[in-house]
Amino acid sequence: MQNTVANGQGKTLAAIDLGSNSFHMIVARVTQNEMRPVERFGGRVQLGAGMKSNRLAPEAIERGLACLARFRQALDTLQPEQVRIVGTNALRAAKNAPLFIRQAEALMGYPVEVISGREEARLVYLGVAHTLADDDNSRLVVDIGGGSTEFIIGQRFETKLRESLHMGCVTYRDRYFRQGKISPKRFEKAYRAAYQEVLKIRKAYNNHGWDNGVGSSGTMTSIEKLIIDKGWAEEGISAANLGRLKKLLLQYKDINSLSELSGLSERRRGVIVSGVAITCAIFDALNIQQINTSSGALREGVIYEIMGRFEHEDVRERSVMALMLRSEADQQNADQVESMATLLFDAVADDWQLDASDRALLCWAARLHEVGLSIAHSQFHKHGQYLIEHSDLAGFSKQMQRELALLVRSHRQKFPAGEFVSYEAGQRIRLKRLCILMRLAALFKYVTPVEGKPIFATKVKGSEVTLSFDADWLQRHPLTSAALASEQRYLKKIGFQLKFQQSLS
Repeated sequence: MQNTVANGQGKTLAAIDLGSNSFHMIVARVTQNEMRPVERFGGRVQLGAGMKSNRLAPEAIERGLACLARFRQALDTLQPEQVRIVGTNALRAAKNAPLFIRQAEALMGYPVEVISGREEARLVYLGVAHTLADDDNSRLVVDIGGGSTEFIIGQRFETKLRESLHMGCVTYRDRYFRQGKISPKRFEKAYRAAYQEVLKIRKAYNNHGWDNGVGSSGTMTSIEKLIIDKGWAEEGISAANLGRLKKLLLQYKDINSLSELSGLSERRRGVIVSGVAITCAIFDALNIQQINTSSGALREGVIYEIMGRFEHEDVRERSVMALMLRSEADQQNADQVESMATLLFDAVADDWQLDASDRALLCWAARLHEVGLSIAHSQFHKHGQYLIEHSDLAGFSKQMQRELALLVRSHRQKFPAGEFVSYEAGQRIRLKRLCILMRLAALFKYVTPVEGKPIFATKVKGSEVTLSFDADWLQRHPLTSAALASEQRYLKKIGFQLKFQQSLS
């Protein structure tokens, strides 16, 4: 019988996209390696509206939590590995995002992952690519969100270029169409600002080129619906029809009066003018003549990402390998530390309440623990932390990258207790435990190349770690014995007790 747990077949999956304009949830069932939507839910939250000094407005937080409370019931029967909640630009930018995230996680019972702009672009492309023909054509995918716009050039299911620019229909509405006022002057300011943003990527994207353009998400599909409603085309968005739509919108003096447009939904009314201004700038800056639209978007991309992880096609594995190759990390050392880390992890996971995701994080940290050597040997663990935290690692959320970087930073020398202060108590304990396993694994890497894995038993009880070695092992390895004694002192300073003894029973 086929293993449904391993490959995801027959499972119900859910993805929630916490966008700057709207929150969306898709519940889908996996059959025959395809994602078949079962339910779709959405809410116009406008999380990014009213931000001041890069802080989410209290009323926006309330709207967001109220929307998630409605979504919550649909998740009651699902397991953690079947659900993924991702936050985008508003949560990337907001200084008080942790406040919202804590409340959202408590409400939903699942972690909220804030993803980078380029990771958002990759997932958008993944969602779009599965709705298109599997051919060799190169595609430009554009996704105008509430706070950012993603640009991706890709072929089949692989991206070639990914960028996220700081322009979105909610932020531009608040900036250029205050109090809902519409005028040619306001439109021109929004257009010029967006045009300047697109200039940042124009050279690279035009040099690469593409065969056809695809628009994703609400802004592009709303523009297409208006064009179709007016009878100007049966599908897609042309530069000429976009110009006609601009002229039509500028006949209105305020956003409320747009209710006269039969092809425009109420939830899109407030952001359509800013969305058209951004779209016009994109068409002009990149010399686009025609774009078709796709029903695929970020949330569908997240579903396909979950499916890939069930199939052991985890893009995070490729990201880690790519960083190792770029940094010319020693593969043998990485393998030795990873092997020892998994040995230690498996011995203590139950007692320390660590799970499969913790094991994966520890393994990736082991593989990357020496990437900082590509910068300098001195303080290479700190260089490694910087490289990991600031690299574009496809598949990783910003929080996960930060945790991965922390494990690499903490694997040697003084234990950086200050780095853990910003984490909540439960997470702080979990990360310290993973760091201890990482430190012990790295400590043995100069033994394993000669003798293989040392034979010892590992036991933990709360903050106490005991290593029991065979009869005379420590005497035969004075360098490792000294390193363990040093580690004992380091761990004592953070409230952990390391014991190592002879006579393995």
